[in-house]
Amino acid sequence: MKRLPRIIAALLLLPVVLSGVAWLGFPWYAQSLLDRSLHGTPFSIKISGVALPDLSGVKFRSLEAVFTPPPDPCSGKPAIYRITLHGGTIALDLNHLKENRDLRNATGIRPINTAALAVTSDSLLLRTMPDQFTFIDRNPRITILFGGFRGTQPTPSFRPLSVTYPIQDAQVRRDSFLLSGVNYSIKLLDAEQWQQPRELLTVRDLYSEGKPLPLNRFRAFFTTKRDPFKPCVMTLDDCSLELFTWKASAPRIEYDMKNNTTGFILNLAEIPLADLPGFKTERGTMPFAAGNVNGLIPVVFSDSTIMVRDARVFAEKGATITWYTRERKPWLSADIAEKNHGPALLKNINAAITLKRLNNRFSGLVMSNMSASMLGGTITSAPFSFNPSGGRSLLTLKLNNIDALDRVTLHGDFRCSLKGRISGTVPIGFEKNGFSISNARIQSPGGGTVSMIIPQPKGQSLKERIFAGQDMSADYQFSEPDILFSRTFDARTEIGFTLKKLQRKTPTGELLLLSPAGKLSLLHNRQNPDLVSLSDFSAAFLDGKVSVRKADYDMAKKETETTLNLNGIPLQKLLEQQGAKKIYATGSMMGSIPVRIKRNSFEIMNGGMNAEQSGQIIYASTPEERAAANQGLRTTYEALSNFLYVQLHSSISMAPDGKSIITIRLRGNNPDFQGGRLVEMNINVEQNLLDLLRSLSISSGIEQIISEKAVLKKKK
Repeated sequence: MKRLPRIIAALLLLPVVLSGVAWLGFPWYAQSLLDRSLHGTPFSIKISGVALPDLSGVKFRSLEAVFTPPPDPCSGKPAIYRITLHGGTIALDLNHLKENRDLRNATGIRPINTAALAVTSDSLLLRTMPDQFTFIDRNPRITILFGGFRGTQPTPSFRPLSVTYPIQDAQVRRDSFLLSGVNYSIKLLDAEQWQQPRELLTVRDLYSEGKPLPLNRFRAFFTTKRDPFKPCVMTLDDCSLELFTWKASAPRIEYDMKNNTTGFILNLAEIPLADLPGFKTERGTMPFAAGNVNGLIPVVFSDSTIMVRDARVFAEKGATITWYTRERKPWLSADIAEKNHGPALLKNINAAITLKRLNNRFSGLVMSNMSASMLGGTITSAPFSFNPSGGRSLLTLKLNNIDALDRVTLHGDFRCSLKGRISGTVPIGFEKNGFSISNARIQSPGGGTVSMIIPQPKGQSLKERIFAGQDMSADYQFSEPDILFSRTFDARTEIGFTLKKLQRKTPTGELLLLSPAGKLSLLHNRQNPDLVSLSDFSAAFLDGKVSVRKADYDMAKKETETTLNLNGIPLQKLLEQQGAKKIYATGSMMGSIPVRIKRNSFEIMNGGMNAEQSGQIIYASTPEERAAANQGLRTTYEALSNFLYVQLHSSISMAPDGKSIITIRLRGNNPDFQGGRLVEMNINVEQNLLDLLRSLSISSGIEQIISEKAVLKKKK
C-alpha cells in the first residue's frame, strides 16, 4: 500500500513529464509531424531552424512549402509552386475558431477536432516551375486550418482543410516587368479541390526595367474555377485599368491554356485628347487638343505577339486639334468629331505587334499589317520597328482618299472653305529626343478658298480704304494641292507646295496664277520663331512667269520685304487684264518689283519693267478724239497708230498710302508717219493704285492721259 501513493503521483506527473519531453523535443519531431499531417495532400513543407515553443508560438529560420496540383489536362504541363518564408512564426490562431466552425458547417466536413495555425514571416517568395513569375510579399500572414479524423488507425489523422492568405501590397516580377501594389485574397478549400473562388485582384502600378508604365490601377475578379463549356479557359472578369491617366475597361479577359492565347475587348470611354501621347502639352501652354475620344479595341495576345482586329476609335462632338500663334491665339484647327451619318475617325483597325526580347529583357517591338479606315478613306503602314534603347525608328503611313479638308478651319484674319480628299505618304522617324517627318507627300484633287479679312478701321468706309490703297482683304482660291512636308526633331519645318492654280480676288480685280510652286520654312530661325520664309516661288502669270527668290514674313510684326520677278509677260495680256480697248500691243515684258508689306499696307520701291524684245503698239483713236485734239496730240495719235518700238522701259514706285508714279519711255518709229523717223515718247502717270496688278499695267495710264487731253481740248 505504501507504493500506491507513489504510483498515483507518478501517474499524475506523467502528463507533465510527457509534455515537457514533447516541448523539449518539438524542434526534432516538428518536421516528422508536418510530413505526417500533409501525407496524401498536394502540399509538402520543409522547415529548419525551429526554436522551442513559447507563448507567441513556434519560431523558425526558414520554411519551404511546395504545392503540386495535378497536371492540367488542357496544357498538359505540370505546374509547381514553391513558397519560401524566412524568419517566421507558427502560432495557434484563436481568432479563427468561429470561422472554422462556419467552414465545417458549410462544407459538411466533420473532423473530430480542428486547429487553425497562423504563419507569419519577414518575407515570402513564391516561384513557379517552369519559371513564369516570382511573387514577393514583405509582410505575409497565412492561416492553415487542420482537421483531425478517425480512421482505421488507433490514432487520429490530421490534414489541412483550408488555406487563407490575404495578399496586401505585394509584388510580382517577370523578367524586366514588375507589378507593384498587388492585393488579392486567397481562399483554398480541400472540399473544393483547392480551387480559388472568385475574388478581387488589384495592381497599383506596372514597371518595365525600373521605369513606370502608363498602365496602372488594374482591377479584375479572378477564380481558378472554370466554365464547364470552356474547360481550358481561365477568366478575369469585370476588368478595369488606367491608361495614360484615363480609364479603360474590359468585360472579360480570357486565357486559353490549350492555345496559349489571351483575348479581350478593351473599352475606352471619354478619353481626353489632351492626355494622349503626341497631344499632351506642357503646363501653362495652350492645349493642342480638346474634346474626348472613345474606343473599342479587340486584342488577342499569343506568345509575344499582340493582334488587334477590327478596332474602332471615334471622337465626340467638340474634339478638335488646334495650332496657336505666338500671342496664344488660334490660327488653324481641325475638327475630328464624327458628324451625323458621317465616317468614323478610325475603324476596322488591324495590326500585329510583336514584342522582341534579348536576354529575357524587352528590347523593342515590331508592328506589321497595320491598316484602318479613317474618315472615309484608308490608312496603312509599312512594317515598323521600335528600339527603346536608342537608334532611329521609322514609321511610314500611307493615306488614301481621307476626307479631311472640309474639317479645317482658319482663325484670326483668315477664313477658309475647303473640300476634298487627301492621299499621300508620311514617313515619321522616332528617336529619344522626339520625332521627325522626312519628305512626307500629301495630295488632293480638291481645293477651296482662303479669305484674308482685315478689320475695317472705325469711321473708314470700304471705298475710302480702297482709294487709299489700304484694303488688303482678298479671297485666294486654289485647287489640287500637292504638299511635300518635312520636320526635324527640333521642330524646324519645311513645306514644299505645288497647286494647279491660285486665284486672288479683291473688290477691285482678280489675279490668276497657274501652277504656283514654292517652299515655306517655319521655326528655322531660333532668334525669331515668328519668321516664315517663302523661297523659290514661281507661277505662270498671263502666259509668262512670276517668281520670288526669297521672302521672310514676320507673323508678329506682319511685315516683309521681297522682290517680284517677272519674265515673258505679254504686253497685250497686261492691257486686256485692265480692260483696255483702244491699245493693242505685241511683245513681252520682264522686270523686278521690290515690295515692302507692313501691317495692312504695302509699297513698291523703285521697280522696273522692260520689253524683252521689239514689238508693236497700236492706239485706235476715234474720229472725235482726233477732231478735238490739238496739233501736238494729233501727232501723238498718228505716231501711235502703228508704232514699232525697239525700246520700252518703265519704272514704278508706290508709297504706303497708295500714291504711285509710273514712268514709261518708248523709242521706235511708225513707218506711216513722217517717213518712219525715230520717235521717243516719255509718259509719267501719277495715281493711287488699287492693287499690285494695276501697278504693273501701263494701259490705263496711257488711255487716261490721251483721253483726258482730248476731252479738255474739245471743251475749249
